Amino acid sequence: MPENNNILSNTQKKIRKMTKKRLQNIALYYLKRFDSSTSNLRQVLMRRLADYAQKITDFNKEEAYLWVDEIIAYCQELGYINDKRYAEFKIDNYLLAGKPKPYIKLKMRQKGIAENIVDEILQNKDFDEEKAAIKFAVRKRIGPWRKNKEERLAFRAKDVAALVRAGFSYDTAQSVIDMEENNE
Repeated sequence: MPENNNILSNTQKKIRKMTKKRLQNIALYYLKRFDSSTSNLRQVLMRRLADYAQKITDFNKEEAYLWVDEIIAYCQELGYINDKRYAEFKIDNYLLAGKPKPYIKLKMRQKGIAENIVDEILQNKDFDEEKAAIKFAVRKRIGPWRKNKEERLAFRAKDVAALVRAGFSYDTAQSVIDMEENNE
């Protein structure tokens, strides 16, 4: 069979040229599917540029990095990304799931949300650590919510440790694990 460089195997994809318009379309398509923070969108776009730059050697990365800043500013201007709105949404979900404050702060920091925004949102929320710990215990079926009630005492220390590792205070963990059965 003659060798032809224009024919691609089934596993190879044709590499499309990266332009500012294409990168903008990548960003808009991502935002169409996912809510995102500014920092997270920047990471997504930078990863795409890095992947492209590995395959194409004559690519001007410095110019492309400027495109990222312009695209992010454009998305912010249109209201497609808003760190405060994103943080409020995520924090509400974490609180509904019974996540402790340290966990929430860590996740928001990982998404690039400023600590002052997170603190302001958490201050305005009605956070009850004991209720959150109960939700966690119910979901994990520990303490009073164990299926096998005979194992409750045998696993008490392990259950308390699970709550503490999740970010709840030791006192809260003890009081939840020592609760009477199914006191939600």
